[in-house]
Amino acid sequence: MNKIILTLISIIFACNSIFGQINEEKYAEDVKSIDAIINAYYDVVSGSSSDPWEFERDKFIHSERAVITRLDENGKAESHTLEAEYIPIGLSPKEDFYENELKRIVSKFGNIAQVWSAFEIRTEPETKSNIRGLNSVQLHFEDGRWFIDSWTCEMESEKSSVVTEFMRNE
Repeated sequence: MNKIILTLISIIFACNSIFGQINEEKYAEDVKSIDAIINAYYDVVSGSSSDPWEFERDKFIHSERAVITRLDENGKAESHTLEAEYIPIGLSPKEDFYENELKRIVSKFGNIAQVWSAFEIRTEPETKSNIRGLNSVQLHFEDGRWFIDSWTCEMESEKSSVVTEFMRNE
C-alpha cells in the first residue's frame, strides 16, 4: 500500500515538473517584460465566446498567492485569490468580452513594479465603450521573469471619475 502511495506521489510531482516546464516554454514571452505581462494580462481575459478560457496562461502570469481586489462604487474593497476568481467564471457560459487598454503608466524600482492601466470593456472588438475602469497592478521580478502579485480595480461611475482623471494626468 505504501508503495502505491509513493508511486502516485512520484507521478504527481513528475507531471507537475513536466507541465511546469511546458508552461515555462509556452508562455515565456508573456513574462519577459512588464509590457509583455500586462499585454498578456489583457489578452487572457479578452476574446469571443467561442475562445476557450486561458486559465493555465492566466495562472502562469500571476504569482502563486496573487490577490485580486475590486472597489465598489462607494470605494469599499473586496479581495480574493486568483483561484476564487475562476469559480464564477468557470460556472458561467463564456460571453464576448474585450478589455481594451487605454493608457498605461509604469513605475519600476529594482525588482518591483507598479502599473497603472486604464481600460474600457467592449462586447465587440471594434465598438467604442463607455464602460471604463482603472487597474493598479503590482509585479515583481524573480528567476528571470515577471509575476503579477496583485491587482486592484475601480470602475468609473457617477461617483468616481477615476479614468477621466487618470487620462488627463501625465
